[in-house]
Amino acid sequence: MSDLNNLFSPDGACAAVLPGWRARPQQLEMAEAVERAVAIRGVLLAEAGTGTGKTLAYLIPALRSGGKVVISTGTKALQDQLFHRDLPAARRALKSPVKVALLKGRANYVCLHHLERNLADGRFAHRDDAAWLARIARFAATSGSGDRAEAEGIPEDATAWQYAVSSRDNCLGSECSHFKDCFVMQARKNALDAEVVVVNHHLFFADLWLKDEGVAELLPACNTVILDEAHQLAETAAQFFGETLSTAQLLELAGDTKRLAAVKAGDFPALRRAAEDLAKVARDLRLAFPQNPVKATVAELGRYEKWPDALKALSASLDELAKLLATQAERDADLKNCFERAQALQATLASWQRDDDPETPRVRWLETTFSSLLLHATPLSVGAMFGARLGERAQAWILTSATLSVGGDFSHLKARLGIEEAETLCVDSPFDYPRQGVLYVPQGLPAPNTPEFTEAVVDAALPVLEVSRGRAFVLFTSLRALDKARGLLTEAFKRRGWDYPLLVQGDAPKNELLARFQRAGNAVLLGSQSFWEGVDVPGDALSVVIIDKLPFQPPDDPVVAARIAQAEKNGGKPFMDYQLPHAAIALKQGAGRLIRTETDRGVLMICDTRLADKPYGRLLLNALPPMTRTRKLEIVERFFAAQESVCTKASTSAA
Repeated sequence: MSDLNNLFSPDGACAAVLPGWRARPQQLEMAEAVERAVAIRGVLLAEAGTGTGKTLAYLIPALRSGGKVVISTGTKALQDQLFHRDLPAARRALKSPVKVALLKGRANYVCLHHLERNLADGRFAHRDDAAWLARIARFAATSGSGDRAEAEGIPEDATAWQYAVSSRDNCLGSECSHFKDCFVMQARKNALDAEVVVVNHHLFFADLWLKDEGVAELLPACNTVILDEAHQLAETAAQFFGETLSTAQLLELAGDTKRLAAVKAGDFPALRRAAEDLAKVARDLRLAFPQNPVKATVAELGRYEKWPDALKALSASLDELAKLLATQAERDADLKNCFERAQALQATLASWQRDDDPETPRVRWLETTFSSLLLHATPLSVGAMFGARLGERAQAWILTSATLSVGGDFSHLKARLGIEEAETLCVDSPFDYPRQGVLYVPQGLPAPNTPEFTEAVVDAALPVLEVSRGRAFVLFTSLRALDKARGLLTEAFKRRGWDYPLLVQGDAPKNELLARFQRAGNAVLLGSQSFWEGVDVPGDALSVVIIDKLPFQPPDDPVVAARIAQAEKNGGKPFMDYQLPHAAIALKQGAGRLIRTETDRGVLMICDTRLADKPYGRLLLNALPPMTRTRKLEIVERFFAAQESVCTKASTSAA
């Protein structure tokens, strides 16, 4: 441990090579806990408050251990930050030559086979796809990685990318003529050769369960697994330990089969007709439901009269296509791939229709979007599955996040992930929250479930936005409330003559909105779930975070409702054991957007009076950073007036 003391001391190696670095006892405490867990190959649950410097706190002891390390993150943003900024910093501090690699899911890499095939085919959904695909081809010809994030000038969300990448379904594997030059295979090879590999949770769980994306080959030789942003693990695991079948998958299979039938099996017209029939019944299945989005369990589907016949027609059509593909599969690798995809979809559909196994309870439910329908089978608990995988490997497991516990209690996380034995650690943020921030819960607002609530939130927010001069995130628990608030704020800004730019989630890609927010310096950004976490806006551009409601999961959500019912059936208390801890962690994530550095100042405004009025509000309050608390607008106005005064004095002194 003395070496760590030296590394993290005010005049140690970190200070010598990292500009702006400062010693924090919380960081050293976490680093020591990580080093202990790595040494004994134990399990550590470490909550590290904002500003702790947790990435270096786990990177430095992990690199010092000398073994192979896999690091998984919840977001691509943190994955890129780790690889391009934090890992190079740790290597400089340690003077370490360790080889590192970044491994992403296959959809992030150009697939030479599909690029070539679709360029030759020349049929695209959008007019500009052909031009973008030609640019992607030029990028692929000169790129060493094929990583779409490195394709300068080509938007990552351009629809043309769907014609230039592969999926687990349509990858030809070793039968592909481009296998030796495959960017995905090269990325996997680099990962196998590296001592430190950075992945993300979706890739990690896809491999843990499906053993498909390359991580499964890494884990047996790995000494340490670090799961950052670990508060997301249970929900991500539920996606991959469950099953999903979508009409989009069926339409993609039908489209691929139809194109291949024309080129590779022109003498067998029945195949083309079967593909066209599958596309028709897949669309008919979506049309069996209203245009408005639907979420319903199997038990609730009886109200939709056309649904049973539409599902039967789909099943029959898929069976017919699979039967015909079986007769043509040997003619061509792509046709063989279509046959294997049809078989996999048949198996998923049959599994979804089967009655549940009491030993592994799940909820079968259906979801519609504007143009698609998805059949889900989601496990009610992933603890047994995740815990078994964690227990079967003789490795150190480090699970960390700024939000893992509820008031220092990790029992919620342990139960959801099936973790029985683990060392736990909570290190507080080094920030001076009482001085840097104010938590404001307005008085007199209506109950959150009333029709006038969103209008009241906007009315209460306007005087705060006035004294903050914009510079705010307004975060909502539903898109419906966000849309309503947009109209109300647009009108209010116009009436008051305010020129604060109003940025709204969905109007542009998330990164572009954040860049515009920072450049403006006085913008107001309206966001929903995707802006509650993984967003880092240090400095004066963000001085207010307004949250409309406590982020309880909607009780009518099929998965949430099923988990509540299961907990009640087992004699538990779902509100205290599941719903409240989940809300506390989500609230802490949203609040964490505000104070990002030692010099940040700001107001956190929560418009849900249950925080102050309900007995459980105390638990939620205690989960939040210890800011100065108030229910009076005058305190908020005084706070900003004081900040204005400090800025004025500073500018006068500089002059």
